[in-house]
Amino acid sequence: MDLFVKGRGTTITDQIRTAAEHKLGRLERMEPRATRVEIEIISEKNPRLGGKKRVEATLETPRKTFRAHADANDIGSALDRLAEKLERQLRDHHTKRRTRLVARIGRVESPEVSPEETGPAE
Repeated sequence: MDLFVKGRGTTITDQIRTAAEHKLGRLERMEPRATRVEIEIISEKNPRLGGKKRVEATLETPRKTFRAHADANDIGSALDRLAEKLERQLRDHHTKRRTRLVARIGRVESPEVSPEETGPAE
């Protein structure tokens, strides 16, 4: 899984990069087919927001793309919230796929029987 970390209004340090790798590493265990995770850390300039940090992420798999965002006063808390949101999306997706698969197994079609094989009608 490739991890890309971008910053808008803030510099990306090695500490932020390792924290992102650590916190989003469990997503790789949940979805081993994940090919790319892109994280964007945005420092809000609006004084009404009080200097909050906004973190947006995109997790790409071969057939589906998951997106989430989170706000917090520091980057570590925002990454925690972001990881929880992406985990929930992955868990729901896996449950949905599993439910559809099980429902499809229950609908096994019986072979067609011709009227000659059943015998004369009484």
